[in-house]
Amino acid sequence: MTNINELADRYLAQWNESDPALRHKLIHKLWAEDGAQILVDPPEDLRNAASNLNFPIPVLEVRGHHALERRVDRAYEMFIATGHRFVQRGEAKPLLKNVIAFTWSMVTDDGTVVGGGMDVLALNEDGRIRTDHQHIGVD
Repeated sequence: MTNINELADRYLAQWNESDPALRHKLIHKLWAEDGAQILVDPPEDLRNAASNLNFPIPVLEVRGHHALERRVDRAYEMFIATGHRFVQRGEAKPLLKNVIAFTWSMVTDDGTVVGGGMDVLALNEDGRIRTDHQHIGVD
């Protein structure tokens, strides 16, 4: 398996990168072509809207390089361009063969923590991300 802390650093770098072309390059190097990110706990307003309609909590998933580029670009616009950045908290941990987990924080320019979460990455045989189950709000 690849160095898992280096992988976590590269993962966070894709979200923090200001140059869209470089951001897209990072995505192509980091993710399998059909890689998927699954947001495990959608925002509360979405969960409530689904519940009000008697639907189960919807799964939010993007798959493939193009969809991942749009997802990362939008997160950049919402968070990084407004003065935040994502940083790793602690060491990444191996869970199973080719499965790792790490926690991260969203911080302001002065280092104040304003959010965070945990990502569980399943890697393919080339060490690229097959799936990313992202948990927001995990301390």
